[in-house]
Amino acid sequence: MALNNSQYEMLRREYDRMQREDREEAAERKREVYGKDSRLQQIDEQMASLAVAQAEKLLSGEADSVAELHTQLEAFREEKKGIIRSLGYDEDFFVPAYHCADCKDTGYIGAQKCHCFVQRSLDLVYEQSNLQGVLTGAGFDHFSLEYYAQTKNKGDILSPYEAAELALEKSRRFTEDFGKTFQNLCFYGNTGVGKTFLGNCIAKELLARGYSVVYFTAPNLFDIFEKDVFQKDPEAKSLRGNIYDVDLLLIDDLGTEIGGSFTSSQFYLTLNERILRKKPVIISTNLKMSEITDRYSERTFSRISSYYTVIHLMGDDIRMQKKLKAQ
Repeated sequence: MALNNSQYEMLRREYDRMQREDREEAAERKREVYGKDSRLQQIDEQMASLAVAQAEKLLSGEADSVAELHTQLEAFREEKKGIIRSLGYDEDFFVPAYHCADCKDTGYIGAQKCHCFVQRSLDLVYEQSNLQGVLTGAGFDHFSLEYYAQTKNKGDILSPYEAAELALEKSRRFTEDFGKTFQNLCFYGNTGVGKTFLGNCIAKELLARGYSVVYFTAPNLFDIFEKDVFQKDPEAKSLRGNIYDVDLLLIDDLGTEIGGSFTSSQFYLTLNERILRKKPVIISTNLKMSEITDRYSERTFSRISSYYTVIHLMGDDIRMQKKLKAQ
């Protein structure tokens, strides 16, 4: 992630805080168990002494003595496990409830940044509390087909119900196959028919699996590009790099931004760059496919038609239906 120094330090302080809490939790659990059997503390002290002795023997090259010390350590470990079990505790009782079990709240797995560090970086850079608000109530189990009519409109191949059912199936499949195959989605249709909601369902599932996800409305996205190109804003420049690198980019309300040649070229560049990097994008728009060609360009439409699964949602505004139902 392209964090500046102050942002990086802020993130490191957060991880330092989590590690302090982990140590305090482990110490508190240890005091609780020590209070029930003093032999456990004696074992820990003896194991610590043996570990120091083992290190000294390794440095001096006394391999036989090291093996003997290792045997003693294993005996102490088994005795400790037996006592802990006899007191009614699990063997992993001393292990803190880490925020991230993969990196144990260090932010790194070996020399590589952990997925939790990447997402926290995105949260910081993009102020992703907005995304959390967007995802409230999202989830495939909350996508109801009851708001879609089962009668086909004249000239349509599918009824709104059948189209929504197909959209739900493709969204689930996209989520299941994420990271295995490169794919993109484009939801289009009238206002309030579930396009954004399905994108948010996918985002929520992938965030839970540790992938980094960024959500932008189209006006917000192109505003960043304008600040980068015309104002030479360093933060916008940093954001732009991350827009290309994030695991999943959601662009919502495409077509509500101010149009023009700049917007058209930047949109094409974004799609093309992420295709080259095999980084998925989900687009939701009220525009028809023919309008995408008119508003942006033929080559942009070509990218979408060639590399995206295009999903048409139909029906009446669900928000209005819910409002009327409540009344």
